[in-house]
Amino acid sequence: MTVAAQFSDLYGYEPDGVWAAPGRVNLIGEYTDFNEGFVMPLALPHTAVAAVARREDGVLRLHSADLDAPIAELRVDALEPLSKYGQGGWAAYPAGVVWALRDAGHAITGADVHLASTVPTGAGLSSSAALEVVTAYALNDLFGLGLSGPELAVLAQRAENVFVGVPCGVMDQMASACAVEGHALHLDCRDLSVRQVPFDLAAQGLRLLVVDTRVKHELGDGAYAERRAGCEEGARLLGVTHLRDVPYADLDNALARIERSGADEKVVRYVRHIVSDDHRVEQVIGLLDAGEPRAIGPVLYDGHRSLRDDLRISCPELDLVVDTARSAGAVGARMTGGGFGGSAIVLVEAADADAVTKSLLTAFETAGFTPPRVFPATPSAGARRLSVR
Repeated sequence: MTVAAQFSDLYGYEPDGVWAAPGRVNLIGEYTDFNEGFVMPLALPHTAVAAVARREDGVLRLHSADLDAPIAELRVDALEPLSKYGQGGWAAYPAGVVWALRDAGHAITGADVHLASTVPTGAGLSSSAALEVVTAYALNDLFGLGLSGPELAVLAQRAENVFVGVPCGVMDQMASACAVEGHALHLDCRDLSVRQVPFDLAAQGLRLLVVDTRVKHELGDGAYAERRAGCEEGARLLGVTHLRDVPYADLDNALARIERSGADEKVVRYVRHIVSDDHRVEQVIGLLDAGEPRAIGPVLYDGHRSLRDDLRISCPELDLVVDTARSAGAVGARMTGGGFGGSAIVLVEAADADAVTKSLLTAFETAGFTPPRVFPATPSAGARRLSVR
């Protein structure tokens, strides 16, 4: 049964339309977004789909096809950050978008929403951003707001930051809102300028695999916020507003200055990762522009080392993916997303994809870990309207 048909069964009338927004996987550039740096995500074929109808009576009704839970019925004028629906649970994300739109001065008078998602939750693939962005796109259309993709992404980020209370950067929402099929999104998180970079690995005989370790991560548990605070402390000690402003060529000097300040050693590690990962994004862009996608493999491996040793957000399962992939002859691999579980990416020769996948499954079985889910990451389209009544 389609999402539209499910909506009709649930609410007793047809929706005004159906919209979709994808999850994402990040090729390179981790934790750099809230430092106003560079990232390079791509949209996945996995999407959150929303059937939505406009209401005029101030009522917001939310339902998920993926959970055994009743309809959540709220008043749009009673939505408050960090309230019942701002303290976790799937409903916080669409409710937060309604709050953010109204807080920005847009007259959202209510809606009936029915959602279904194929984006794996807890896998570091932005399932929450997909829920936010699909809701924002639907309401933008239904209420004639005329907002652009980047504007909707920023409002969705505000919903997650303020309403839900997770201090994420804007990368996930921008990728979901603005990605283009067959491309990776080179995003400057300072001015939100984007460049669509052709990323046709199949034409080069390559394949990018996502390995979902099935270890659930939770960005709201404090570890993400702690690292963000450490980065902000590093920027303060270096006299810049964001670590984006520390030149890679001056990194050693910058780290020495932090060490002399007496700051906690973790601040040194965090700064080293952020400045280096911004540089890695630039390296990948240069290699792809030069038509050398295989040459990004060592950059991916180096990125994982930095995430593991400097940012310290990896886990045994993610390290096992990268180590096994390297031993099996993969071109490159690294963990991706917020860390502490979630997913890794593995760049392989297309002819080796099955063998590398088998090696990963065997390694997890030998280690006694839950078998991972492995699937290709095909660069897909961003948020879009599927149908309107």
